[in-house]
Amino acid sequence: MVRLLGPQDRFLSSLELRYPSVTIRSRGNAISIDGEPDEVNRVEGHIRELIDMIANGVELADSDVTEGSTITRNGGKVADVLGEAILSARGKTIRPKTAGQKNYIDAIEHTTITFGIGPAGTGKTYLAMAKAVQALQRKEVTRIILTRPAVEAGERLGFLPGTLTEKIDPYLRPLYDALNDMMDPELVPKLLATGVVEVAPLAYMRGRTLNDSYIILDEAQNTTPQQMKMFLTRLGFGSKMVITGDTTQVDLPSEISGLKLATEILDGMDDVFVAVLTSADVVRHTLVGKIVDAYTRHEQELQAKAAGRKRGAQ
Repeated sequence: MVRLLGPQDRFLSSLELRYPSVTIRSRGNAISIDGEPDEVNRVEGHIRELIDMIANGVELADSDVTEGSTITRNGGKVADVLGEAILSARGKTIRPKTAGQKNYIDAIEHTTITFGIGPAGTGKTYLAMAKAVQALQRKEVTRIILTRPAVEAGERLGFLPGTLTEKIDPYLRPLYDALNDMMDPELVPKLLATGVVEVAPLAYMRGRTLNDSYIILDEAQNTTPQQMKMFLTRLGFGSKMVITGDTTQVDLPSEISGLKLATEILDGMDDVFVAVLTSADVVRHTLVGKIVDAYTRHEQELQAKAAGRKRGAQ
């Protein structure tokens, strides 16, 4: 009951907010629900599924309550969407926390090339990394290759000191962080040294054929069309590719984003899937989703004004 209700009954309070037309009370080991019969049945089903998740060893999170109510209203099963563990590492379990994330990892599982497009905090890279580590542990692939374009995010960093590895390391740091979060930190350097895990800038992919590999391209919105074509044609036998990015955060100075072009050209092709995540899939601080929505509205207003000026000029 303590795990179901959450610290200071936080999960119970979240349930009441998500189902405002019912009254939920807890006393001892019993929960009572009062309200319209249909809504009472929804809440009961949601709570029973949360209990099943706890019985299966899942540590509940706020998203299991908030996102679970949406899943329940749509006729889905909370445990089926949010209860699947991808990876257990360093004392925690990595699993999807929204229906959009579940759709994303299912696409990764069943297609050879998956595009994960969405705003910051939707778990695009993190979940892709978890699936890659899972595939390596299952011996479905023999190595993991993580890459991203070396493009500054609106700042001119100038010439960086040190060796080539030290120069590119700041660009690849987010990938190292995710890797260390999912694997034994003492094991990671050994895997990097033996080439089982490779973290490299996108330029290093040219001229290679990548067989039996799990390949993740991060920050793909900063690739040029030529770079994206080069990367996609590296695909070898027994390999999977996951390409992640946010098409609203392009840092290229002038060229069209290779990610935007690739999704337009390849969308609908067999064994290629474009998963679109939204602010509803943000699993960082609740403010992040609101910030994403605010910026989206602002950009839409600017585009509408620009279109209006263009029509006026004509």
